[in-house]
Amino acid sequence: MLEIRNLEAAYGHAKVLHDVSFRIEKGEMGFFIGRNGAGKTTLLKTIMGLLKPQSGSIRYGEEEISGKSPEELYPLGLRYVGQEKKVFANLTVRENIEVAAFGSHEPMDRALEKVIALYPKLKNFLHIKAGQLSGGQRQVLLVGRALVGDPKFLLIDEPTQGLAAVVIEDIGVILKKLKEQVSAAIVEQNLALVKYLADRVYILKEGKLAKEIKEKSEIADTQGMEEYL
Repeated sequence: MLEIRNLEAAYGHAKVLHDVSFRIEKGEMGFFIGRNGAGKTTLLKTIMGLLKPQSGSIRYGEEEISGKSPEELYPLGLRYVGQEKKVFANLTVRENIEVAAFGSHEPMDRALEKVIALYPKLKNFLHIKAGQLSGGQRQVLLVGRALVGDPKFLLIDEPTQGLAAVVIEDIGVILKKLKEQVSAAIVEQNLALVKYLADRVYILKEGKLAKEIKEKSEIADTQGMEEYL
């Protein structure tokens, strides 16, 4: 469903990604791990068109999407959830969902139902300003908002970063529900979550793909991944 070949990307003269190739099939969750500065966020931003690649191919389904803008990719069913946890802080939770519904032309009642089904507790916060939510609640809202408009593929950057253990469990449950609906590429450092959800694990080191893990037994044995964190 998503196939990357020989991808290279840079910020100015500083090259960050070096000849990266991988694929994620329909119905799969591919996880990307690596130390800070390994190129994980840059990879997701390049796929989503937030950063133009220097070279290489990005194929989504049968279409070459390398260099397309986020606005061009949105109708194709790609969504990006950044690690900054940026919501529309001055709008209520309901209004945040309404913005997503308006942009995707999805009826508001259907959009709301979809987000609440993902995380029923969010129903209690619909009239609260999104800026008043906890980090975990904002993350849930962002993931739920990304589901509006029936996307096919999500790019999610560090969904559990800075969250308490009990909230990470909630995120795990939510991502498990997502797996029944969409494919995804997820940057994540929590190896317990990776072990729980990953179909493929890609390890990035200094902007290069250091290792690909596809066998369930290898994914379950997270000790081999720890040296890359």
